Amino acid sequence: MKSSALSSPETDRPVAAGWTPGVHGWLAALPLAGLCVGLAVQVFGRADIAAAAWTLATLAVLGALVFQIVTSLAKGDVGLDLVALLSMGGALALSQPLAGAVIALMYAGGQSLEAYASGRAGRAMTALIARQPRTALREDGGVLTEVPLAALVPGDRILVRVGDVVPVDGRVAAGRAVLDRSSLTGEALPVTALANEPVLSGTVNAGTPFTLVADRPAAESTYAGIIRLVDAAQARKAPMARLADRYGLAFLMLTLLLAGGAWLATDDPVRALAVLVVATPCPLILAVPVALVSGLSRAAGIGVLIKGGGALEMLAKVRVLVVDKTGTLTHGTARMVALRTLGAVDEDEVLGLAASLEQASGHPVGQAVVKEARQRGLTLSQPEAVEETPGEGVTGLVEGRHLVVGGLHLMQIHGIDFRIPDEARGLAATAATVLVAIDGAPAAVLEFADPLRADGGSALLELRACGIERVLLATGDRRIVAEALVAGLPVDAVAADLDPTAKTDTVAAERRNGPVMMIGDGVNDAPALAAADLGVALGARGAAAAAEAADVVLLVDSLAPLPDAIRIAKRTRTIALQSVWIGIGLSLAGMIAAALGYLTPLQGALLQELIDVAVILNAMRALGGPRDARKPAARSVARHL
Repeated sequence: MKSSALSSPETDRPVAAGWTPGVHGWLAALPLAGLCVGLAVQVFGRADIAAAAWTLATLAVLGALVFQIVTSLAKGDVGLDLVALLSMGGALALSQPLAGAVIALMYAGGQSLEAYASGRAGRAMTALIARQPRTALREDGGVLTEVPLAALVPGDRILVRVGDVVPVDGRVAAGRAVLDRSSLTGEALPVTALANEPVLSGTVNAGTPFTLVADRPAAESTYAGIIRLVDAAQARKAPMARLADRYGLAFLMLTLLLAGGAWLATDDPVRALAVLVVATPCPLILAVPVALVSGLSRAAGIGVLIKGGGALEMLAKVRVLVVDKTGTLTHGTARMVALRTLGAVDEDEVLGLAASLEQASGHPVGQAVVKEARQRGLTLSQPEAVEETPGEGVTGLVEGRHLVVGGLHLMQIHGIDFRIPDEARGLAATAATVLVAIDGAPAAVLEFADPLRADGGSALLELRACGIERVLLATGDRRIVAEALVAGLPVDAVAADLDPTAKTDTVAAERRNGPVMMIGDGVNDAPALAAADLGVALGARGAAAAAEAADVVLLVDSLAPLPDAIRIAKRTRTIALQSVWIGIGLSLAGMIAAALGYLTPLQGALLQELIDVAVILNAMRALGGPRDARKPAARSVARHL
């Protein structure tokens, strides 16, 4: 099976240039039919007809092969199909039609096997594209109309039926939505989104029908972005795959020298033909890409989108981790971590009053106050006479009581003598402080912080176990906040107060310690992600700029799948190299045996096919994995909690 179907520089996918899977099947059928007809008529003593059938079958494949070689040469690719061309042509020239027909069958059958391997390995990747909806049910004046996705605009109300893929990013209009995100992120359990909560496109409605209000056009949705990333992943070529181009010509020259040497030494051209027949290039041009695409598919199955084989290889080699803080190690949103009442006021009462007033504010900390109150089940009242001072806080009336909610400067403006208790001062240095005054008297101190993700510490531990030797936290936040966050975590150093330029310089400086992986999620992280040897972005909620600049995108809002992705990358690279060197070793042994006269051309054709099948099957082992790599990411995290 001497094929250069995988030597195209445009793709990692094992598809021969200009040939479709259907053509592969027909091409394999021709020599099979010719071989069967020839063997059948030879039984009746018609060797001339048998030879003619085998010759015609060989010529049919030979013609297709010549077309493929000419097409490759026009693109500047010197393919290893030249060995197959010389083998079939030599068999016909030396009156070995049966050997020629067998070689033609093995070659054409190999093309079919490559197409199967490609489809099998890339199934998880192409499944994302196949699931992309083309239309949506839009509500127009109480009437449902099926419209193309391109016609949707922000504000449109869309009915999502049971089993439908959510077409655009939006929010639940009313009630709740039960969403299956398994095919997109690898999460096994469905999640529930309540009224006005966000819903990502690409998820599947696993509950009752619900109405979605579109937040953005379909072309700008999360799922459309993921499809673009899949296309980019499939269009890149890995450095390991380029080994076929780099060493393929050397392998071709070695084959020709060995075949020519056998001919000169023995004056027997049949020996040269046997060497050409057994010289299989598949370990170089087939095994590596099949293994890499298998690894990409495995990673996509756990919610990790790797943009091509080159990124997968680098994922197996990284030794240094530079990780962003806000939105990466943390959730990027403020959460209440402490509430201290002053005087005789009740905790729930002061929180309810403050949250009622903050309903009128769009500030993230104010919304965090509202969220905390609702999580506690508190009933909120309608605020009146609300006045917001940008950067300071809000004032207003709630249930007839005058409230001031904000910072110390706002309290001073209103003449309120607010003194933060000593026990709250230490936390105030590492968190946002919200002061609450009721009717002119201090009532409470609320502390908000952006805490570490639940899986943040365990993910870092697992990354260490996967070969990460140095971990650096890089953040634009204050050093005291950053150091407090990672206290007790396996972090070697903290770089704080960084702007995007300084963060990029930090990544570049870390290269002296080994290949660098940078993890981030925001627009400000995009330059550093691009500067790293491997950029990893949290794509579920992260900025589009970060996802575009990164080499790896985590489709789930968690770091948990990344250690498993590294294990997949390491195993894939090992399998690819095994396939190359074992396959080449067996090929060389067979070529030497053929040069010494121990193999006939027919025997060499059968032997080379066995080697080719073996390396393909070995490469496809990358679709599987060790037992611990198959566990869901959440279960992997649980081992460290």
